[in-house]
Amino acid sequence: MKKMHVVLLVGIAAAVAILLGFMGNVTTYETISSAKNKPGKVVTVIAKLDTATLYYDPVKNPNYLTFEAVDTLGDRMKVAYYYEKPYDMEKSERVVLKGKMENNIFEIKKKDGILVKCPSKYKDDMNEAKKNLDVTSN
Repeated sequence: MKKMHVVLLVGIAAAVAILLGFMGNVTTYETISSAKNKPGKVVTVIAKLDTATLYYDPVKNPNYLTFEAVDTLGDRMKVAYYYEKPYDMEKSERVVLKGKMENNIFEIKKKDGILVKCPSKYKDDMNEAKKNLDVTSN
């Protein structure tokens, strides 16, 4: 075999190894039901915050927050977060939760375990856009 062939094979093998390494870091999103079926395993869930169930008392314990989350299928779960409450969490449309189920509670023990998805200020309002279009064209 020529040296060029050996170099190409080593290069291809290195590329495959790098791609397989990146595949291990790919995050998949779970439903609440599937998260409950994987106790002890770290999973990522996208859900909506039920603000009526939010409990946070910074005087008593600033590093403890609980609430219930509801996914798009209507399943609910209780969530415990062991850091301070994210800013404007109540205004969020959805939250991305990364943690694991322990004793029927979704526990988040990493500071970056909650990502708050805020409502967009750029939502399409067709009537407002039409008014702006009429004003600029005159």
